[in-house]
Amino acid sequence: MSKSSVLGYPRIGADREWKKALEGFWSGKWEEAELHSRFTQIRLDHLRKLKETGIDLIPVNDFSYYDHILDTAVMFGLVPSRFTYHSGTVPLSVYYGIARGTKEAAASEMTKWFNTNYHYIVPELNGTTPQLTENKPLIAYREAKEKLGIDGKPVIVGPLTFLKLSKGYAQSEFDAWLEKLLPLYAQILRELEAEGAVWVQIDEPVLVTGVSDEDLRRLQTIYHTLTSAAPKLKLMLQTYFEAVEQFAEVVKLPVQGIGLDFVHGRQGNLHSIRKYGFPEDKVLGIGVIDGRGIWKSSQREQLKLLQDLASHVPSDRIIVQSSCSLLHVPVTVERETRLPSVLKMALSFADEKLAEIVLLSKGLVKGADAVAEELDQNESDLQALQQSEDRNRIKIQQAVAEWSAHEPVRNRPFAERYAAQQAHWQLPLLPTTTIGSFPQSPEVRKARQLWRKGEWSSEKYEAFIHEQIEFWMKLQEEVGLDVLVHGEFERTDMVEFFGEKLGGFAFTENGWVQSYGSRCVKPPVIYGDIFFTGEMTVKETQYAQSRTNRPVKGMLTGPITIMNWSFVRDDVSREQIAYQLAYALRQEVEALERAGIGMIQVDEPAVREGLPLKASEQSEYLNWAVRAFRLTTCSVKDTTQIHTHMCYCEFHDMIDSIKDMDADVISIETSRSHGELIHSFEQNTYNLGIGLGVYDIHSPRVPSVDEMTAMIERALRVLDPKLFWINPDCGLKTRGLEETAASLRNMVEATRLARVRVATNEVEATRPATARLAQQVK
Repeated sequence: MSKSSVLGYPRIGADREWKKALEGFWSGKWEEAELHSRFTQIRLDHLRKLKETGIDLIPVNDFSYYDHILDTAVMFGLVPSRFTYHSGTVPLSVYYGIARGTKEAAASEMTKWFNTNYHYIVPELNGTTPQLTENKPLIAYREAKEKLGIDGKPVIVGPLTFLKLSKGYAQSEFDAWLEKLLPLYAQILRELEAEGAVWVQIDEPVLVTGVSDEDLRRLQTIYHTLTSAAPKLKLMLQTYFEAVEQFAEVVKLPVQGIGLDFVHGRQGNLHSIRKYGFPEDKVLGIGVIDGRGIWKSSQREQLKLLQDLASHVPSDRIIVQSSCSLLHVPVTVERETRLPSVLKMALSFADEKLAEIVLLSKGLVKGADAVAEELDQNESDLQALQQSEDRNRIKIQQAVAEWSAHEPVRNRPFAERYAAQQAHWQLPLLPTTTIGSFPQSPEVRKARQLWRKGEWSSEKYEAFIHEQIEFWMKLQEEVGLDVLVHGEFERTDMVEFFGEKLGGFAFTENGWVQSYGSRCVKPPVIYGDIFFTGEMTVKETQYAQSRTNRPVKGMLTGPITIMNWSFVRDDVSREQIAYQLAYALRQEVEALERAGIGMIQVDEPAVREGLPLKASEQSEYLNWAVRAFRLTTCSVKDTTQIHTHMCYCEFHDMIDSIKDMDADVISIETSRSHGELIHSFEQNTYNLGIGLGVYDIHSPRVPSVDEMTAMIERALRVLDPKLFWINPDCGLKTRGLEETAASLRNMVEATRLARVRVATNEVEATRPATARLAQQVK
């Protein structure tokens, strides 16, 4: 008989209890013991829910106090030397210091978890000595068994994936690090075996990104070692997000189960099983319910897939499960009371996905007739949405198809635009600016809430927003910034704000997901054809420009970011969605220009995170992603300066695509990985305007002038000072007033010093060689 399972469950809770507990602890509202108590209750409630739903193999150790990769690092004592730690269990103060930084030490780098919207803390191995500080999977297994009678399935990040995602070592040291870590993994498994655990899920998602012959050798070493260490344990080698590379070799590894994604890697994995078969001594974990999307699956179609696979693998060796952890979707649809019924009936969040998995498992065992009523209802729900007017706006579809067929190019190349813009704007060397948002204080959030509830009139709310804009316009001028922003106080979220003003979007009340740490986002739902309904940003930007003589940037979120940070419909291609968004946003760009706004920033922080994991598919994605950006921005005048911003990712492998976007100025978040990106520019010429973020806004610390000066100086070794901008690495929405003002003052002072150095170097370079030699003799 097949079993059911999930690979992980959302941490945050239906009411974001996790976030509130964590932020309460950080603010000093309660002590560490209270945080532990609250987190324990949340964790047990989640386990109880999975048990009551009927999930057979329930994951444990998928819960985290911040991030599961950080958990793995501290479990092995891999704490950067700048934090005070010697041995034993890592204190929470150090744990959160690594994640967020302290007054004395910068936080570790944060980047995207593969191609999802979740961020993990990058482990730093240099200068560390691994040790098993505590067996976290064992603690989680004991808790579930002792308190709820659940024989859980401990979840562990696999050694190959962990090392591939870490930094601070040379590639030649990879095997040496593997030798250090393997005994610790073996100890974890031995202790779980002694405790009576049956299954252990070892996550190796790197197996879908490319597996070299050297990696295959390493995998053989890893899993021979781990299987020998705990021969009575059943190891489920779990992959997700795509189809496995080197399938024939991977399925021969000495483990008892292989978990495959049959949603995002459906075609590749299905092809491999049909071609190579599946080992008779292993269990197949079939990821048939989408752990990243919010739509109900076509259950009849998925049941047919399961039945197809059952012809290759007997059902008693099948586990029906989610394609990946449910970390990436909201908790439950039940709490949504305002969505159109045709949309709500087609949605499936984490709790609903549990029920889908149990239903499909039942259907596989007992046959389709046993679940016929549920299958019919599912089909009816999906057809109702598909046949709705929202998904059949023929005029929009035709207009976008015709418009997007044209080649999107600016009137003149960058060099000519640069000269025109310099003459028009008269900006100083190394212009300073910010990325767009300023702190959203409790007063700002309260005012928005009162307005949304109808307790404030629109006039009163608008007057409040104007007060905020005026305050920050004056502060920016006083600090000495060259290009100003209005602060985005009217916006909740950079994607949600635009989604609320465009057709084709819907918004949940409680559809929260974790982005990083306690930062939770409520992605819009793109469920229909997208269309422009009217000006979105012109009013606030015009008001800000009326309060200053300095240029003010208009601020938009770009089409690829809106798409990648939304839950998108799954019945059309992502390329088609991107072009619909570009068509709508271009109308806003042109409206800003007509209103006299001559600098327009179209942010694309999420371009790279949408990059397919398969190298063979990346070029096609980047081509249409860049095309969508240019379709949005290419119609403006030569003197209108187009800015963009990218963050949260590594960019060294897509510098050419960044150039192809043809933005006049691009700002890139680099403060946590400044050196790595600078190295990219040492290898690649970049001749457009660029700002590399000179300080980390995700940390509450105020960086010194010296820190930022060092960042600027390193960048200027490889970038033209005439094209270089100075800015923070991201928006300042989550920071406080005092730290923001202090950090920006230090940034402007560091810029002043850099301008002096650049000017001095230029003067020195123009002096005759004989004069320079005479000065050296003196």
